[in-house]
Amino acid sequence: MPEKESSGVGFKEPRLVVRKFLARPQHEGVGAIVRRSIGRFELRYFDPFLFLDEFSVTAPAGFPDHPHRGFETVTYMLQGEVTHEDFEGHKGTIGPGDVQWMTAGRGIVHSEMPAARGTQKGLQLWINLSSKNKMIEPRYQEISSKDIAEATNNGIKVRVIAGEALGTKSPIYTRTPTMYLDFTLQPGAYLQQPIPESWNAFVYVLDGEGVFGQSKSSPVTAHHLLLLGSGDGLEAWNKSSKLLRFIIVGGEPLCEPLAQFGPFVMNTQEEIDQTIDDFENYTNGFEKARHWRSESGYSMDF
Repeated sequence: MPEKESSGVGFKEPRLVVRKFLARPQHEGVGAIVRRSIGRFELRYFDPFLFLDEFSVTAPAGFPDHPHRGFETVTYMLQGEVTHEDFEGHKGTIGPGDVQWMTAGRGIVHSEMPAARGTQKGLQLWINLSSKNKMIEPRYQEISSKDIAEATNNGIKVRVIAGEALGTKSPIYTRTPTMYLDFTLQPGAYLQQPIPESWNAFVYVLDGEGVFGQSKSSPVTAHHLLLLGSGDGLEAWNKSSKLLRFIIVGGEPLCEPLAQFGPFVMNTQEEIDQTIDDFENYTNGFEKARHWRSESGYSMDF
């Protein structure tokens, strides 16, 4: 396939890469390893994104019972399976290619533990909620791999987790307007992906090496996060002889004050203090946590 070098066709202002980070392994949960890119000291917050983890977990390690309030978590499985259960009785298994879009809202206590032998791998993205949505009732949007919208064109395949690409839309409803696209480019493929001008956006490379923003830029390899500058779209090239896989994620900035204490994300310190009090006293959304432990928690004596 002939390589396309043209830049800016169809875009008023193509987005360029303004910062690059290597997501280094760190311990999280109980015995799990994550490569955290957003949420580290180099990049505490990229409005509206709080965390991006590429996780790797093998039983008995995992993420036992823990709370959330004030944001959403998006779990996208790349390999293996994870069992999820919460204090409302919601339970299920997230398998390879599946997506769980969880709105914690006013409060969730849940666990995420390996459900298969070997190593389970995936991505988890935390998306902040606006002040008006932080205390809504929790809910889930779950899509199995076979039901995720896909499209192909000229050596490009995309799985549309949220938003739109190559004329294909996701059914996921995003309270904080968000796009989440999983691209695979064949050798020689060239991509142009529109991104709303007012949104913040980034790329995370999963496999292979790619060129982003400018055709003469140095190739970027797996586990790197690329922050994109202003503009209305991104160009990407696969100039290698192997497949290139990466995600493009973008979201509308909330432009609100941020107060965070671990898994609690609010707007003020007073709200964080109230959240801690609610959790410790099983009130205001955490009532069911008083007598609940996950099955994995019992079996592992957490």
